[in-house]
Amino acid sequence: MITCTLKYVLDPYKIAEFEQYARLWIPLVNRMGGTHHGYFLPSEGANNIALALFSFPSLAAYEEYRIKMAADAECCAAYELEKRNRSIISYERSFMRPVLSGQD
Repeated sequence: MITCTLKYVLDPYKIAEFEQYARLWIPLVNRMGGTHHGYFLPSEGANNIALALFSFPSLAAYEEYRIKMAADAECCAAYELEKRNRSIISYERSFMRPVLSGQD
């Protein structure tokens, strides 16, 4: 399993717009074979940092998702919404693997 971790730098005056965008992606990732673990929005501390975590069985499965996503009408609509809202200033994408208890 591979988990994609996205760290977003947001416009702190557009958190509601980002939340609207985020809510669109959770079912999209799940529909396309991933497991979305959620978005995490600012609460205490920095008011402009958000995180998202979602997993795929492998990096190859994630790469297939990226190809399918680029041609999917709902995914394209979500991207277009963010282009209009401009809530995301920048983002970083990392891939991580879990450390399991050994009993899993």
